Amino acid sequence: MNQEANIAKRENAGALSTNLFEADANAGSQNIAQEDLALPFLKVLGQLSPEINTRDSKYIKGTQPGMILNTVTGEYYDGEKGIQVLPVFYKRQYIEWQDRGESMGAPVAIHEVNSDLLSKVTRDKSNKDRLPNGNYLENTASHFVVLLGKTPTTALISMKATQLKVSRKWNSIMMGIKMQGKNGLFTPPTYSHIYNLKTVQMSNDKGTWFGWDVSKVGPIEDKSVYAIAKNFAERVSKGEIQAKHGTEEPKTDVPY
Repeated sequence: MNQEANIAKRENAGALSTNLFEADANAGSQNIAQEDLALPFLKVLGQLSPEINTRDSKYIKGTQPGMILNTVTGEYYDGEKGIQVLPVFYKRQYIEWQDRGESMGAPVAIHEVNSDLLSKVTRDKSNKDRLPNGNYLENTASHFVVLLGKTPTTALISMKATQLKVSRKWNSIMMGIKMQGKNGLFTPPTYSHIYNLKTVQMSNDKGTWFGWDVSKVGPIEDKSVYAIAKNFAERVSKGEIQAKHGTEEPKTDVPY
């Protein structure tokens, strides 16, 4: 028996059967609730992202501006190729922040879009909406998605500032899909169709940055993945899963 065969034999001998794991499925996780889990953000890496700074503690080897990062797993994706997702739930809110250097890494408060607090803001020189207490509000669109791949993963894409235009485009595409049913035309659930999210370079008179680009791929064909998306959508809509804006959320380096 050659050396390669010996190695293969030892590796196989040390591998346990999937059937054994399946028999003990979920063991050890009985006390893990939703609040004990971190919902990944999918963010676009920019020139100022700590993950591309070799001197930063958050540096991830191999990352470059324009890539897409999973903030929990540390996996990154080619921005030109993009990622495929199923959008399951959308919510827009106004997030109240303190200025950098004063903040503890979490928002001061999260306000619904119909809050009367918006009538009290003033626009400062940096185009931030300031409250009387000195904090500022960020108009934030949250897209809860299932990231497709070998193992479908639930995640969140947060869009703000110039990316709100992309968010509106994506919503328009989703709402524009019509299908013929037994009772006529209807709008299918948002998670009925797959979308490809790439990154593109954007610019205005204040600078250049990378942002999202969204395009429709087509309807989902995998019934099990559809079931995952539907379950995720239902849990988010019931408030069982919420975005934890803070240290894991991408801080925008996009000009306002």
